[in-house]
Amino acid sequence: MTLYLLYENSTGYSLFERIGLDEVGAQLAQVQEAVQDYSTFKKICKLKAFSPFPHAERALENMKSIAKSEVNEDLASFLEVFLTSSKEKKPSKFYLGVQDKVLAGNISTKLGYSCKTNEVVFELFRGIRLHFTKYLAKKDFSEDTLAKSALGLGHAFSRFQNKTDVNRQDKHIIQSISLLELMDKNLNLFAMRIKEWFSWHFPELGKVVTDNHILVRCIKVIQNRDSVTEETKAELEEILGDSDMAAKVLDGLKSSMGRDMSELDTAQLSNFCDQVLKQYEYRVTLQQYIKDKMNAVAPSLTAFIGENVGAKLICQAGSMVNLAKYPASTVQILGAEKALFRALKNKGNTPKYGILFNSSYIGKALVKDKGKISRYIANKCSLAARIDQFSLLPNARFGDEMKVQVEERLKFLETGVQTRKNADVMLEVLDELKAEGLYVDNADQLGKKKKKKKAKVQKDEEEEEEPVVVKKKKKVQKESDDEEEEPVETKKKKKTKL
Repeated sequence: MTLYLLYENSTGYSLFERIGLDEVGAQLAQVQEAVQDYSTFKKICKLKAFSPFPHAERALENMKSIAKSEVNEDLASFLEVFLTSSKEKKPSKFYLGVQDKVLAGNISTKLGYSCKTNEVVFELFRGIRLHFTKYLAKKDFSEDTLAKSALGLGHAFSRFQNKTDVNRQDKHIIQSISLLELMDKNLNLFAMRIKEWFSWHFPELGKVVTDNHILVRCIKVIQNRDSVTEETKAELEEILGDSDMAAKVLDGLKSSMGRDMSELDTAQLSNFCDQVLKQYEYRVTLQQYIKDKMNAVAPSLTAFIGENVGAKLICQAGSMVNLAKYPASTVQILGAEKALFRALKNKGNTPKYGILFNSSYIGKALVKDKGKISRYIANKCSLAARIDQFSLLPNARFGDEMKVQVEERLKFLETGVQTRKNADVMLEVLDELKAEGLYVDNADQLGKKKKKKKAKVQKDEEEEEEPVVVKKKKKVQKESDDEEEEPVETKKKKKTKL
């Protein structure tokens, strides 16, 4: 039986015919040897047909369909024209080699051709890719033309993928939470450097002020022991928020055992403090950005576990879709992969939690109950991620109820008070959302709902602007016949539903 090979390229669709394979070698190793040399390979594969794309837009449309393993009109017409024009017109007398198994199945179901996707076929496609420019040399396609078409189609397809990427909002969260973690590490290092630098001049300050941010602000205000004034005292009281602590700092200034600093050293330290304080200010804006982004992308997860822990889970999973697909057992140990594999290797105890250890719920639980509550939290995080990912109208109502459930679970572990069932809690939330009009079964209802709201607003505006015209219409409807009144009654019923 004849074997044809369907090859998709940026220039168009190509159909190759396998010839003389029994003579050259049908085994995989012999095919691999024949692939290396074009003079040998052209005896195996012959270019049967070639259909170029008329323009770049058509090429992009076809590549979209190929990427989805779909059989579009261009591909179907190409196969029907050139396969039926061969000597073996019946599909039972030839096979069609395809690179993608899913596409092969779709071609078989839609067009009825018998498709093959074995290792020999893949090796033949490897040879076609290697020598494709030489095949098209007879069709007046140069290597430069093929390279430009591939580059242009690649750029267009990449732009399309970026526009339709479902994870485009998650990527901003992943980058921002990674930046926040990096900033925290750098700010701690910078604050320790400033503290160590200033301790040569005023070592007693580090024992009184322990917070790094406040410490840097105090050093910026003091700068030098000899230049402290009444304004400096007032600024210290404002920064520290405690007059007693400010008094301790001032007393330490009078009896400090540190050495003097020159004006040049003081200026350099002051400039460094300015740079660090700007980083602290930017960190506040970045934290607010993460909070707003998480409330928009994952409101239930944010309401339940917090924006920082939720963003870290998304970052560790790679995307919101991946996090929604993970089971609760995987969510529980996200961030503790090294400890997990080390425990499996040494046959020790596996970790109970990873990123979830930063949650406030773990700290509230007793030592013996930390493993139980971490499993419970992971279960709720998995549910919240799925609700946020697959809901048409996501909101934070489910996350708020899950937070109450965790509090009840903590009381149950301490006192034994029975908690509510999760199914009952979810049904209560669904009933509340349905009553408020925030629950939609499918996207069609969402579109109808928006259209109904717009129509209602337009009708209300028309009634407010021209009330007399509306009354005249009602009179005309009353004077009409019974046959004309029936559709009017149905419209009134639809209005009452709104």
